[in-house]
Amino acid sequence: MTSTDAAASELLAAFEGHLRHERGLSGNTVRAYLGDLVNLGTHLGVDQGGDLDAALTAVTLADLRAWLAAMDGDGLSRTTLARRGAAARAFYAWAADADRILPNPALRLASARPASVLPTVLSAGDVETLLDVARTRADDGDPIHLRDWAAVELLYATGMRVGELAGVDLRDVDLDERLVRVVGKGDKERVVPFGIPAQRAVIEWLERGRPTLVAPQTDAALLLGRRGQRVDQRQVREAVHELCRLAGVDEVAPHALRHTAATHLLTGGSDLRSVQEVLGHASLATTQRYTHVSAERLRAAYHLAHPRA
Repeated sequence: MTSTDAAASELLAAFEGHLRHERGLSGNTVRAYLGDLVNLGTHLGVDQGGDLDAALTAVTLADLRAWLAAMDGDGLSRTTLARRGAAARAFYAWAADADRILPNPALRLASARPASVLPTVLSAGDVETLLDVARTRADDGDPIHLRDWAAVELLYATGMRVGELAGVDLRDVDLDERLVRVVGKGDKERVVPFGIPAQRAVIEWLERGRPTLVAPQTDAALLLGRRGQRVDQRQVREAVHELCRLAGVDEVAPHALRHTAATHLLTGGSDLRSVQEVLGHASLATTQRYTHVSAERLRAAYHLAHPRA
């Protein structure tokens, strides 16, 4: 079964509208949830072109448990199992509230606990090296190098996601106050401060880099690609990987700069609520995982430095 099956399902089409317009979930999350439910249909024996709605309507709690158990037996990650369970619970809760499927078969479906993996975090020294390399490389005046310098400075300064950075427009940046408006998951907006180094990089980009890339089709995007279009996430990821190689630090994904920013804020004394606001987390529990990273670093430093550790 494919995404075509989801599109042909009246139930999933209505559920998609609920997720997008009532819950305000991101496009990626919506697509993942719909794909999970199509996968459930495959498990239930719905072949290509089969009646997915009938299968989803007739499902039982035992069916759902067997579905998750089969995936666990196939070696799928705990994170995937947790998301698929969440997709089923969300779908059947919505269907029951809308009187489309009664009773709710997922009401007692246990939640698979995702694997607890500490995020990758760069040391302050590695970040300093990475940003120095980005700044030095931009001295050649290449507009892409200037853009990449501004990108990594903003990613570390604000803890933005890569997709959020790509979506920033010129009007979203207040260089005098050093603030940027960010549109996060579920189209939720937040205003995040950034420091003088990021301000300097953005100014250099706006004065020396961006004007050389502006094209007739250029929109209001802050960061541009070489042809004048809005920068995409792939270009930012490639830039971070290249700068890591040049800096001689462990190659990381751009998201690691978000993890690093959060961890360094907490290590520096910021409170959890403030970091939650900066990152745009809906739940404080999501932010709390960075306290574990800080604790692990503190423990390592203690064992290295304390004579009676």
